[in-house]
Amino acid sequence: MKPLLTIIFCALLALPSATLWADSAPQQQEVNINTADAAQLAKGLKGVGGAKAKAIVEYRELNGSFKSAEELTEIKGIGVKLVQDNRERIKL
Repeated sequence: MKPLLTIIFCALLALPSATLWADSAPQQQEVNINTADAAQLAKGLKGVGGAKAKAIVEYRELNGSFKSAEELTEIKGIGVKLVQDNRERIKL
């Protein structure tokens, strides 16, 4: 009986440490603004909904691939702050 209690006690002590091993920060998904469709842009970029995502795709179709993330500010409704907030997510 004593060995069984020892095993249970050790198992209970180990449970909280398992959460320390888990990745606590959610992975930020990168979005390639030159290849992503509107749905991918809306899902992957913070502050970008369907209308802005569609505007990004339309701009890209008219002007070609983006040369820099800052070029997004040429699109109506997208400002410097939105680009800065998504700096880690934007991929060219």
